[in-house]
Amino acid sequence: MKNILTGDRPTGSLHIGHFFGSLKKRVEMQYDYNTYIIIADVQALTDNFENPQKVRDNVRELAIDYLSVGIDPSHSCIFIQSMIPQIAELTVLYSNLVSVSRLYRNPTTKAEVAQKKKLFGESGESITYGFLGYPVSQAADLTAFDCEICPVGDDQLPHLEQAREIARKFNHIYGETLKEPEAVLSKMPRIKGLDGNEKMGKSLGNAIYLKDDEETITKKVMAAVTDPSKVKKDDPANPDICMVYYYHKLFNEENIETVCKECKNGHRGCVQCKKELAERIIEFLKPIHEKRKYYESHLEEVDKILMEGTKKAQEKASEVMARVRKNMKIDYFDDAKK
Repeated sequence: MKNILTGDRPTGSLHIGHFFGSLKKRVEMQYDYNTYIIIADVQALTDNFENPQKVRDNVRELAIDYLSVGIDPSHSCIFIQSMIPQIAELTVLYSNLVSVSRLYRNPTTKAEVAQKKKLFGESGESITYGFLGYPVSQAADLTAFDCEICPVGDDQLPHLEQAREIARKFNHIYGETLKEPEAVLSKMPRIKGLDGNEKMGKSLGNAIYLKDDEETITKKVMAAVTDPSKVKKDDPANPDICMVYYYHKLFNEENIETVCKECKNGHRGCVQCKKELAERIIEFLKPIHEKRKYYESHLEEVDKILMEGTKKAQEKASEVMARVRKNMKIDYFDDAKK
């Protein structure tokens, strides 16, 4: 089977945008591919380096999110990035294969640099070496596990292309050593936030988290943006600009035509519609919550899964690193060891 690498940064709990955007597909694909799921704590430190406790606290939480949605540790290798020294070594070696100007030309990096300059001033002095070299670190993640398939969103395509460039350049100089990862784009469009923002995000305060309890879900849904022209309960409304209807399409697909019709005809009040949606979301997340409850009361099992996954990842990365060192002529004393 081909190797797949995917994962997340441990900067907070995962939300329903993550579920529909990537987690659901990971659960499906884990039985057809050798699946490596990285908890990218080193990359989380690129913009959380002053708050390492936040990253540390979220490593186990992220693992619990994975296990709760159906990631099976007997089919998926869940591991912690910082515990794989080969990734750090590859990152250093790859840094010689890419110029600073190329890193600045990366469209995703360019957009993030512009945002940082806007926040911290035009000098760009807030931009760290680690932040600028983020795509190099990702190239190390991918190649360390002979990744052939990488499920990504369109915003990550520039990073993946940079990883492919690095692998090609390495192979050109040192001989065929590394696999070039290919992108598999998610067919699911990015999930919008409850506030109508095009992105549901951890830092935007517009997300329903997989761990949210019933009261929290209901409270968030009741505050969701609806058609502002609908003032009274029986006023007709436009469901296409209503976030409640948007989420009904995700969680109440079998009744969506009725919801749409009643909304347009003024036969559906917003309060009723929101309560119904909240109930649907709560029901949808119920099996995830049940699994989470189990793992939260069996943390030693979660830690064991992480330790075993990390050990397996170390073994694979060691194989790749041995090839890299041999072809770069830096495998000193290997013959003596034999």
